[in-house]
Amino acid sequence: MTTKPQLNDDSNFLPGLAALGLFVVMAVVFLQAEFGDPQGFPADVSIVASIGYAMFNISADQLQQQIVSAEGFLAAFLIMAIALDVAIDAAVYLAKREEAGEVVTALVDDVRSDDPTSGGEPTDGRGPAARADGGVADDTTTGGDR
Repeated sequence: MTTKPQLNDDSNFLPGLAALGLFVVMAVVFLQAEFGDPQGFPADVSIVASIGYAMFNISADQLQQQIVSAEGFLAAFLIMAIALDVAIDAAVYLAKREEAGEVVTALVDDVRSDDPTSGGEPTDGRGPAARADGGVADDTTTGGDR
């Protein structure tokens, strides 16, 4: 026979009440907030050009066209560039494979570049440049005996 689920009375309701109170306060603040009229940029002004001029510190006196103040855009542009650079660096770092403390290349798995007799060819554990019949290639520059 099964029993009905029971409410656990020994738990602390204080964190839940605090979260509910915070939600109510934030809802009241957001609902009562007033925003000014939206403002745009003039139709004949290029925002991209303004960001470029701000990046290279070209003033409006040197230009024959109207530009807008773009320092805020420039700060956001540089912060996004740094964040994307960090993300790419992290992706490359996480994509790197290691086995036994050594970095393994993505193209060829078991290349012994420190062994001059292997010729940089993959080995299968039977020694340098092992042939299929069990022998070792004599000349690594021409591919061994023919």
